[in-house]
Amino acid sequence: MFARTFGATTLGVDGLIIHVEVDSAAGLPGFDIVGLADALVKEAKERVRTAIRNSGIKLRQEKVTINLAPADVRKDSSGLDLPIAVGLLAAYGLVSAATLDKYLFAAELSLEGDCRGIRGILPMAVKAKEAGFTAMFVARDNVNEALLVEGLEVYALDNLAQLVGFLTGQERLVPAKPQVAAAEEGVFSDDFADVQGQFQAKRALEIAAAGGHNVLLVGVPGAGKTMLARRMSSILPEMTPEEALEVTKIYSVAGLLKGGGLIKERPFRSPHHTTSMVAMIGGGSVPRPGEVTLAHNGVLFLDELPEFGKKSLEVLREPVEDRKITIARAHGTMTFPANLILIAAANPCPCSQLCG
Repeated sequence: MFARTFGATTLGVDGLIIHVEVDSAAGLPGFDIVGLADALVKEAKERVRTAIRNSGIKLRQEKVTINLAPADVRKDSSGLDLPIAVGLLAAYGLVSAATLDKYLFAAELSLEGDCRGIRGILPMAVKAKEAGFTAMFVARDNVNEALLVEGLEVYALDNLAQLVGFLTGQERLVPAKPQVAAAEEGVFSDDFADVQGQFQAKRALEIAAAGGHNVLLVGVPGAGKTMLARRMSSILPEMTPEEALEVTKIYSVAGLLKGGGLIKERPFRSPHHTTSMVAMIGGGSVPRPGEVTLAHNGVLFLDELPEFGKKSLEVLREPVEDRKITIARAHGTMTFPANLILIAAANPCPCSQLCG
């Protein structure tokens, strides 16, 4: 029997809808996943079968083939566990396949059948709404993140058995509601008002903040270069809702989103001088955001500038000039946003003092 469900993964900083096609037929027992699946996704067959069994559901010994479409895009998200499990149950006739077209599933499964949170839920939810899905099922850890997208019903799952009960009409689930956040007063942990003196440097940073200019701070150790740079974000304009959503998507894909809420404070990134070129601009077999993208709409601070490697500095030319970075890898070419203010700090000479 054939069944189809829908999951999602990330491509760059955007979501991508994945069609999970499941076919179960008589033959030698087997479980194959095709469609350019990464090792993380291929391991899903063991997680899914064990999770279904430990949820009290017995499957027949049949030949199972799962296709992840589009087949020319590499999939590397453990969030495909849940749509694969639901598709397998639908192919066996244990849940109705007729109602699955309007739902999107995204969660990792434990061997016990519990649903675990994954990274990249926000761009997946944005894409789900654009694609016309009416509801999205996610792990409880990801529910606040998915609720940032208006007009999409979000269901929080604790385990696979809970979802099966809902799909078979034996259990009732209520869509999650956004939590009302307390009003924020714009209090920064590093506030520009804390800086005493340094009037010339403060004036330079104020001009840079107003015009979006890059800054080089040169001075002896203890002059206050790092203190000033860390407080630059507090004098930048507040992010618009569109900018805040864009930054939150980036941090969601990178797995750095804490609490699942919308990021409203402009990012500040300060990579160590041993940071590699790939870590600076992003990369990997499936490209992930680097430091320049994590600093998007915020500040990238390079302390001890002369200590950074030559390659790490040379790759900054494109994002500083074009406000974006394009990365070409074997499995595709990605363009990441990098609209940032670059602040660098250096000592006047290698001995750290004013010589000559």
